[in-house]
Amino acid sequence: MAKKVNYFESIESLMGFACKASAYLNETLADFDPEKLDERLNAMHEIEHSADMAKHDLIKKLVAEFITPIEREDILFMLQKIDDVTDSIEEVLRKAYMFNISSVRPDALEFALIVDKCCEATRLALSEFHNFRKSKLIHGYIIKVNELEEAGDRMHRDSIRRLYRSEQNPVAILAWTEMYECLERCCDACEDVSEVIETVMMKNS
Repeated sequence: MAKKVNYFESIESLMGFACKASAYLNETLADFDPEKLDERLNAMHEIEHSADMAKHDLIKKLVAEFITPIEREDILFMLQKIDDVTDSIEEVLRKAYMFNISSVRPDALEFALIVDKCCEATRLALSEFHNFRKSKLIHGYIIKVNELEEAGDRMHRDSIRRLYRSEQNPVAILAWTEMYECLERCCDACEDVSEVIETVMMKNS
C-alpha cells in the first residue's frame, strides 16, 4: 500500500529549498569572489534543480491522489508560487554572472538579508498551514512576510536612488538597477505565497 502523501509537510519542504537558496545567495554575496561566480552559480542551480524535481514528484502524486486536504488547484498554485521564489533567488546570481559583477554594493548585502528573512517568515507560515483553521501563529507570520516585502520595496527605492547619485559608470548603473529589481522580485514572490495561504484560508473557513 502506497504511503499517504502529507501535502502540507511537502509544501513546507519545498519552501525549504527556497530558504536554502537564499542562505546560499547571502553566503555568496558576503564572501564575494568574481573568479568563483561560475561554480557558485552551478551550485545554486543544483538547489533550484532539486526543488524542481521535488515539485514534479509532488505533482505526479497529486495527479494520482483521490482525495486531497485542500483543492488540487490550490495545491498546484501553491507549488508554482513557491517554485517562483527559488527561481527568483537563482536569477539574482545569474544576473551577477551575466553582468560580470566584480564587487558587491553594501545595499545588495542588506537587501539579500531582507530576502532571507522573507523566505524564513514564509516557511514559518507554511509550517502552520496544516492547522490554518486553528493556528494562532499563522496570521502573525503572514503579516511578517508583508512587512518584509514592504521593507524590500523601500530598500529597492533607496538603493536605486543611491546608485544613481553615486555611480558614474552607465554599465554599472544598468547592471545594478537590474540586480536590485531581481532582489525585489524575491520579496514579491514570497508575498505571493503568503497571499495563496490567505486565499486558501478564506475558501476553507
